[in-house]
Amino acid sequence: MATEQELSDFLKSVEKRAFKRSLYHVRNEESALDIVQDSMLKLAEHYGDKPVTELPMLFQRILSNCTLDWFRRQKTRNALFSNLSDFEGEGEDGAEFNLLEAYSGPDGDALGDSAETQTERAQTLQSIETEIQGLPTRQREAFLMRYWEEMDVAETAAAMGCTEGSVKTHCFRAIQALSKALKARGITL
Repeated sequence: MATEQELSDFLKSVEKRAFKRSLYHVRNEESALDIVQDSMLKLAEHYGDKPVTELPMLFQRILSNCTLDWFRRQKTRNALFSNLSDFEGEGEDGAEFNLLEAYSGPDGDALGDSAETQTERAQTLQSIETEIQGLPTRQREAFLMRYWEEMDVAETAAAMGCTEGSVKTHCFRAIQALSKALKARGITL
């Protein structure tokens, strides 16, 4: 059974990767933070008494489910409400809201690179993200867990609730699809 300190240490060790994974899916920092926080709370509330060795798999499953729940809520919310006012009026600091500034990158990002290099890199990353988003759900989930989260096959299988062979198949198909799609776009890595 995990002690409070072991649970705390585990949550500290996964918080940054979980945030990056959630941010990659939802593309909103506040929402990603909420998803990670909800996942951590659910793990602590419902599974805090489990052995430390079971926590990574449980957390990955909870994080995946919380992310799916967020998408379901967004779908419902977007079907019911329209937020055109998000692009009007004053910003948080009282200044006039500027849509271009809202979508600019963080200050100091790749200062030494030329504008052409930054643009090429951004376009390549956008293409890769688009192709990953286009993968079937199970393939995308297996691919991200294996190569983004750096989980091994057994951990990924446990988190996804499938066999190790299924994980290998999903990853292989995802890599093949990504490779083919990126080559078609003229991108070589």
